Amino acid sequence: MASQGVASMFASMTLLFGVFASVLQSAESIGVSYGMSGDNLPAASAVISLYKSNGISDMRMYYPDQAALQAVGGTGIRVVVGAPNDVLSNLAASPVAAASWVRNNIEAYPTVSFKCVCVGNEVDGSATQNLVPAMENVRAALDAAGLDNIRVTTSVSQAILGGYKPPSEADFTSDAQGFMGPVLDFLERTGAPLMASVYPYFTYATNPSAMDVSYALFTAPGTVVQDGDYGYQNLFDATVDSFYVAMGKNGGSGVPLVVAESGWPSAGGVAASPENAAIYNQNLINHVARGTPRHPGTIETYLFSIFNENLKESGVEQNWGLFYPNMKRVYPISFN
Repeated sequence: MASQGVASMFASMTLLFGVFASVLQSAESIGVSYGMSGDNLPAASAVISLYKSNGISDMRMYYPDQAALQAVGGTGIRVVVGAPNDVLSNLAASPVAAASWVRNNIEAYPTVSFKCVCVGNEVDGSATQNLVPAMENVRAALDAAGLDNIRVTTSVSQAILGGYKPPSEADFTSDAQGFMGPVLDFLERTGAPLMASVYPYFTYATNPSAMDVSYALFTAPGTVVQDGDYGYQNLFDATVDSFYVAMGKNGGSGVPLVVAESGWPSAGGVAASPENAAIYNQNLINHVARGTPRHPGTIETYLFSIFNENLKESGVEQNWGLFYPNMKRVYPISFN
């Protein structure tokens, strides 16, 4: 009986450790985007305090805002910083311009824990021809500065998948195939991930009659889509695996995926409510440590966004925030 008691105790401890490790892994894999399209947002120092007080360890910044970089320095918060679309052509055309950008926006902030430079955000059209040259020049500038630990990537829109299909049938649109091959080649060669927006909300809201909202909200009671050997209980996993399948078809089978943006609006559109936003985002936080049917393991993910942003287009675009600009919660959510 004593030996059974000890065995039971160790089994319980192992289970508790596993749960604790899963919680830690989930917390470490979730970041929050710091969007700044508002004229009523708090000072950067207050925003950084908000991240810290909520245990948010990772931040995506869409451009190198000086006040935000000064405030986040020395905090240990890990930062993905954007080289925005309006500097893409300069970075692509000139190694000197890339070196200057790195000097002014990365080297100038030695106490910031930079994870990654995201060169361009959801670039489309003719501007995509600048992606790989700009990424190459930024990579070379970081290497020359002794900052080879900072990865260089870009972020793409879910729209390049060309619509909702079972993951095994996924591929990039014909337009996207023209630039994604070289992008994936760069990422595989340099050991960097692809960043991609994953929005079950938009897939659902575009055609609500096509699926039950529970599939989009992580609340479906069982498998909804059976795709060969893989069963999908939520649309997030199906979209992530669709990216992986499309990447494999375009020469990027060894490139990991980072979810650059995901979230659910609290107002302004179909099924947009604080209740649904809370359900989606809390379930996402709890889920990402598990991985997907095709790719088990932690999925680095950035929630969009820290605040509601009043300078964006009216409707859902203004209502993605976890917090109001006065730093009160839009709905309850926990990061740990």
